[in-house]
Amino acid sequence: MKTLYSLSVITILFLTGCSESGPETAPEIKKEHSLCAELQVFYDISSLPEYSEGTFCAQVSSWDTTGGNDDGFGGTYSYLRKNDDGSLVIFDQEGSGVINRIWTPTPTDDTLDFYIDDNEKPAFSIRFIDLFSGEKYPFVMPLCGNQLGGYYCYLPIPFQKSCRIIFRGKRIQFHQIQYRLYGPDADVKSFNPELNAQEKEALQKIAVLWNRDEKKVSDFHADKISENNGQFNISPGETVAIFRYNKGGRILGLEIGPSGLFEGIMKSVDLRITWDGEKNPAVYCPLADFFGYAFGKASMQSLLMGTRGEMNYCYFPMPFDKSATIELINRKNASSSGNHLQANVRVFYSDEKRDPRKEGKFYTYWNKITKSIPGEPHLFLDVKGNGHYVGTILQAQGLQAGMTYFFEGDDSASIDGSFRIHGTGSEDYFNGGWYALMDRWDGRMSLPLHGALDYSLPFCRTGGYRFYISDKLSFGKSIYMGIEHGPTGNRFPVDYTSLALYYSDSPVREVTAPVNDLATVFLPDTLTIYPQLMDYNISGNMDIQTTWKYGTGGESFIFTPGDDAGLRISLEEIPAGRYKLYFDVVKRPEGCDFSVWQRQTRVSDRISTASPSEERYKDIYICDLGQLDIVNTITIRFTTGGKKKNLLLNRIILIKNP
Repeated sequence: MKTLYSLSVITILFLTGCSESGPETAPEIKKEHSLCAELQVFYDISSLPEYSEGTFCAQVSSWDTTGGNDDGFGGTYSYLRKNDDGSLVIFDQEGSGVINRIWTPTPTDDTLDFYIDDNEKPAFSIRFIDLFSGEKYPFVMPLCGNQLGGYYCYLPIPFQKSCRIIFRGKRIQFHQIQYRLYGPDADVKSFNPELNAQEKEALQKIAVLWNRDEKKVSDFHADKISENNGQFNISPGETVAIFRYNKGGRILGLEIGPSGLFEGIMKSVDLRITWDGEKNPAVYCPLADFFGYAFGKASMQSLLMGTRGEMNYCYFPMPFDKSATIELINRKNASSSGNHLQANVRVFYSDEKRDPRKEGKFYTYWNKITKSIPGEPHLFLDVKGNGHYVGTILQAQGLQAGMTYFFEGDDSASIDGSFRIHGTGSEDYFNGGWYALMDRWDGRMSLPLHGALDYSLPFCRTGGYRFYISDKLSFGKSIYMGIEHGPTGNRFPVDYTSLALYYSDSPVREVTAPVNDLATVFLPDTLTIYPQLMDYNISGNMDIQTTWKYGTGGESFIFTPGDDAGLRISLEEIPAGRYKLYFDVVKRPEGCDFSVWQRQTRVSDRISTASPSEERYKDIYICDLGQLDIVNTITIRFTTGGKKKNLLLNRIILIKNP
């Protein structure tokens, strides 16, 4: 797939060593980059605002460097070079650094050899699958695992002089390896899989925190925490300051509820946060988008942000110099005067000022595109300054009914003017894999650092989130991040809503106001149901076969019914309304007759799928359906006999009547 910037040779110049440091000392103590230090940020997030100056963040992956979509299917671009013995080099970096993240949807039983610090023998060897299986300590949950079709490893692997990974198999497919290089004078303790007591304790602290059911602000911030509680009544068109603080400090947590108050397709409540009287707000977006709602419903339950029960929460540390203002805005909407709100708010804060030499302020960039421009990727963030990128929340809506091909698009990043990162697909960016397949990327699921916000084939939409903690993307001058839509060329029309989270020393230069037209959830008129994710019940005996033969982008199902068998299909996901119903079928000699019913009422004529030769019919009109909030199922009843024995169904299409 095409990149945001053309690929060029990257020359790495380290002018200074890593300047990450702990509490101020005189003189400043040089920080050791050890496994313990790398693990600490997973359970102590107080260092998230700190810069990682003098470091270089990048990624190697299996992306198709020709601009096509073979990002791992054939394995052509999945290795750097092949050794004489046939093994494959998939990672090779000189200097001191750390591997922060390894991802794949296609692990194998083949061995990976990790050569660290120019040693002739591997520092350790492990089966590819055991980076994620939890069966090989210390590659264990919760930092390593698999869900949503993707396998992920966040266990840091530091190295002092170099790191090379050799794959001892014939073919490797999809993968991404994200890393950070430190300066030449960095003090790095190289990875040893035989963990010492301190390292084991750090892993245990992560497991205890991440697995805790009811997390609270004190789980993330050990310092003295002050609290400001309030209940705020906000009329339509009104802006209310829910927190003001007129001296330096930092926000440690923000909780706003009840969560159901902010659901609905009209996202009319905005969150606005301003630091130090800056001209533009640091945060300005629909509150639902900030807390990871998806298409009008609460969805995200990550480690640091989301919705838990009736409360929305955010525990990202947000330091400021002189003042902080947090406001809620209840916009009037076009269809009515709006709704009166009664919001419960808790703000947690401390008096610890920002250290401007070491820390950035927390900012977001909200970008809503109602209709994409052909050939242009969707922008996550484009800013100048010093800082680091820490999160992405994306709602992705296709404007062309059918398969979610827009999620073939790759993420890309240019940092400080050099091309650093190119992904292998949109669900891959969010640590998933294989959209539209059962128990893969097929529905909402939240994990601590990543997850799917939604997946709906009928609506042609999905969404995801990913937060960077140990792997934050540091930039000294600028960062440009975006994601493609469509397999190639950014040609799939989309409606995207994204929120980028980052820390920086530079205030926001421009903002997009979340007006009603931009803050309303798009609802398509044409909805397509694919059999592979169809919710259905069968009465009687029925044989079902699947095939990818017919080019629909998904699986086709061949239903071979027994006597008096029926197939009832749920339309519960379809919004209430009246629709025209069409079937995408293949007519062939074995094709049977069928009719469509709603409960015990027949609503269609008898339709034949018999034909002397095989031919696909993409849009056979079946009938008009009545109000779906009354009856939200259809049932197919079959008439068979002789050679006419089955129905080959590609898709079901509903077009809303005006």
